[in-house]
Amino acid sequence: MVNYQALKSCLEKNGEVMIRTDTGEKIELHKHNVKFDDSTKEIIVDASSETYWIDSDKVAYYWIHKEGFESK
Repeated sequence: MVNYQALKSCLEKNGEVMIRTDTGEKIELHKHNVKFDDSTKEIIVDASSETYWIDSDKVAYYWIHKEGFESK
């Protein structure tokens, strides 16, 4: 599906990234509560009361919100 390293870099650069899984679920990732496991290619989300492991192969696509960005 998506490139694991590109998704990881996008989150690092932008601070937040929206992903859509292959089942249609939409999840917002934030730099402060997401870790990437390079050995398993899993995305680990600490959602305060729960922790989620997302297989990066199940991410269909990702995008960023443009509202917070200024055009040059």
